[in-house]
Amino acid sequence: MATADDLKFQEFDDAANLLAANPDATTISIDEPVEIPKNQHSRLQEPGREEDDDCLQDRRKVPLSGLLSTTRPSSMWTHTRIKGSVFPVPGKNFVRLYIRSNPDLYGPFWICATLVFTIAVSGNLSNFFIHLGKPTYHYVPEFRKVSIAATTIYAYAWLVPLALWGFLMWRNSKVMNIVSYSFLEIVCVYGYSLFIYIPTAMLWIIPQKVVRWVLVVFSLCLSGSVLVMTFWPAVRDDNRRIAVATVATILLLHALLAVGCLED
Repeated sequence: MATADDLKFQEFDDAANLLAANPDATTISIDEPVEIPKNQHSRLQEPGREEDDDCLQDRRKVPLSGLLSTTRPSSMWTHTRIKGSVFPVPGKNFVRLYIRSNPDLYGPFWICATLVFTIAVSGNLSNFFIHLGKPTYHYVPEFRKVSIAATTIYAYAWLVPLALWGFLMWRNSKVMNIVSYSFLEIVCVYGYSLFIYIPTAMLWIIPQKVVRWVLVVFSLCLSGSVLVMTFWPAVRDDNRRIAVATVATILLLHALLAVGCLED
C-alpha cells in the first residue's frame, strides 16, 4: 500500500542538469515543428492514379479557389480547360490533364447554353442572307430553332455521358484493367468538347454551303480527337472489337450532333 511520502509531488532536476548528466540525450521542443522525412511523405500518400507532369504543372498554376470549387471553378481554370479542348495535345488525356479530381458543371452548362443561342441566331441570319434580295421573301424569326437546339444539345451533353458512364461501369466489372471515369468527369469532357462549335456556328452565317461543311468537318475533327484521346485509354484493355466499336459509336454520335446542328 502506498505511503503518504509516495503520494507527494517530487521535484525534478532542471533540464540543464539532466543534459549535463547525459549529453547524448535527444530532446524535443513543443514549440518547434516536427519535420517528416520526404520518403515518409510518399508512404503516407494514398495510392491513386498516376498523373502526367504537365497535369501537375497546370494545377500549380491554378488558384486554390479553383481547385476547391466543384460548381464554379476559377476563370483561369475554365480558360485552361477551354484551351485544352480547342487545342488538344496529341497523346494526352483531357481528363488526366485538366479535370481529374475537380470536374465542374459550370463550364459545360454555359458552353451548351451559348451554343444553343449561337446556333439559333446564326441559323436565322443565314436564312435571311440566303433569301436576301428576293422580292417575295418576308423575314420571319424562327424561334423554334432555340427550343430544338436546346433539346438536342442538352440531351446529347447529358444522356450520352450517362450511357457511356453506365457502359464503362459494366465493362469495368468484366475487365479489371479498364479505366473508370466518374459521371461528372464524362459530362465535363463532353461539355468542354462542344466549345469549338461556338465560333464555328458564328461562321455559319456565310451563305456558301461548302464553307459551312468545311467548318463543321474541321470542328468535328478537333472535338472528336478530344473524345478519342480521353476514352480510348479507358477501353483499350477491353476486347479489341468492343473497344473499337465503343470509340466508333462515340464519334458517330458526335458527328450526328454536328450535322444535325448544321441542318437545323
